[in-house]
Amino acid sequence: MADADANATGAIIPARDAALLQDTVREAGALAQSMFRTELKKWTKGASSPVSEADIAVNDLLEARLRAATPDYGWLSEESADDEVRLSRRLTWIVDPIDGTRNYLNGNDEWCVSVALVEDASPVLAAVFAPTSDEFFFAARGQGTTLNDVPVRATAGFELDFSRVAGPKPLVERLKPSLGEIKLHPRIGSLALRLCRVSHGALDAAFAGGNSHDWDLAAADLIVQEADGRMSDLSGDPILYNRRQVTHGVLVAAGRDRHANIVSHFRNRPLP
Repeated sequence: MADADANATGAIIPARDAALLQDTVREAGALAQSMFRTELKKWTKGASSPVSEADIAVNDLLEARLRAATPDYGWLSEESADDEVRLSRRLTWIVDPIDGTRNYLNGNDEWCVSVALVEDASPVLAAVFAPTSDEFFFAARGQGTTLNDVPVRATAGFELDFSRVAGPKPLVERLKPSLGEIKLHPRIGSLALRLCRVSHGALDAAFAGGNSHDWDLAAADLIVQEADGRMSDLSGDPILYNRRQVTHGVLVAAGRDRHANIVSHFRNRPLP
């Protein structure tokens, strides 16, 4: 394997980083799976965010493997104290050890390990692993997205089948052409997994309802983009990562044409 690959944008992605990311996320997923549906110590951080010893164990594994191999890279994780040294680093790992912790602690299957490598505010490598459903998403900028090593693409077209749309119902209802009832896709408690499922056509569109964080989004963003989809805020502006402020507003992910249609709708009918 070459030491580095040049992607379609001209950026250089070290091949060892791609291999390191895939191997480490698989190992982290296996650790999380081994602790799934066992008796765990758990507590609440902030106002209402659950965390468990599994989140910490997976975070420790990811940090030990990734930071040891790339000591010059920054680090931003949901389960680590924020070190603002990351703001001065060209490359930064952005990590959610277990996205969907509530699902995980309730014994529900929809959770994942989500890790991205961000260069100058944009993700260049991404891996999202949902062990219980055996979904391993991987993307490198300019090189496409794979699901379990098979290339995938978001669905084409402009129309909206609401049964293939996931997200907060009051938000999605703003897209409906009439006052009739809509039936959305069943709720997916892991935001990263919800967004990633746009990349292979399981969903036509997915929304994040606001107050999401870099670690919820960065890996899924690249995975959607590299599958010929788009992910942005409702004005169509790209999401920037590894900034001092790591929270984000309402977002949408969809195939290229459908995304453009949704953004156009909300530009004409902005949220209050």
